[in-house]
Amino acid sequence: MDMAMSPRPQSGRWWWNMKAEKKKKQEEAGLPVKAKIQREIIAWFWVGLAFLLINGTIGQARVIPSGSMENTLLIGDHLIMSRIGYDAGVPFTDVHLSLWRNPSRQQIVIFRPVIPGETSDVIKRVIGLPGETVDIRDGSVWINGARLSENYAIGPTERGDPVMFRAAFEGKRDVFPYTVPPGCFFVMGDNRGNSLDSRFVGCVPRSHIVGTPVMVYMSIDAPSDAWGSGSISDRVSAYANALLHPREIRWRRLFRLF
Repeated sequence: MDMAMSPRPQSGRWWWNMKAEKKKKQEEAGLPVKAKIQREIIAWFWVGLAFLLINGTIGQARVIPSGSMENTLLIGDHLIMSRIGYDAGVPFTDVHLSLWRNPSRQQIVIFRPVIPGETSDVIKRVIGLPGETVDIRDGSVWINGARLSENYAIGPTERGDPVMFRAAFEGKRDVFPYTVPPGCFFVMGDNRGNSLDSRFVGCVPRSHIVGTPVMVYMSIDAPSDAWGSGSISDRVSAYANALLHPREIRWRRLFRLF
C-alpha cells in the first residue's frame, strides 16, 4: 500500500528561511529602478576594491617573454606570482612597500627592472645573498669559495662584460670575485648563454623584488614577439591561435607548482 508523503511542516529553520527569502524578493521587486542601479554600482565597487587589494598585496599574473630562464620557464608560460611577504603596492602606480620576507638562494624571484628606461618586470634566480662573495670560473659559480651545484642551468657559466653598466660595479673592469652589497641580491638566468643578469648589470636591490612565482596556469607555444612587444593585437592573435590549434598549448606544464 502506497503511503502519501506528508507535507513539510510549516515550522522550524527551513520554514523561516523560506519566508525570509520570499520577503526579500518581494522587497527587491518593489524597489525603484534607480535604487536597483545604486545597489549594483555599490556591489561592483566592492568587487573592484577587493580585486585591487588582492592585486596589490597577494598575487598577480605574469607571462614569460624571453628564453633567459629556459628550461625552467619557457617563452609563453603564464605564471601566478605571490607577493605575500615580499611587496605591497598601489595598483597602476609606482608606489611600493617592501615587506618582511627575503628570498633564499636558488629561489626564483620577480623584480622591477634595474636598467634605466626599462619598464617590464624581470624574472631570474637568486644566486648570491647580501655579504657573500660570488666568483665565476671553470664554467661554474662559486659562493664564498665553494662551487654551487646548479642542475637547472643550461650551458657553462661565463663571466659577463659589464661595459654598458660599469657604474653598477663602481667602475671596476675586473668584476669577479664580486661581494654582494648589503640589501642586494645577485641574480642569474638559468639559460646562462642568453641572460642579461647580475653578471652585466649588477645586483638587484631588495626594494625592487616584488614576489615569487607559485604556479604555471597556462603555457602557449608562441613566438616571443607575442609576449614581449606589449602589443594587445599580438597577444590576442596568440590566444586565438591557441584556441583554434589546441596543440599549441603545452598541456603538461599546466598547474605546475614551484
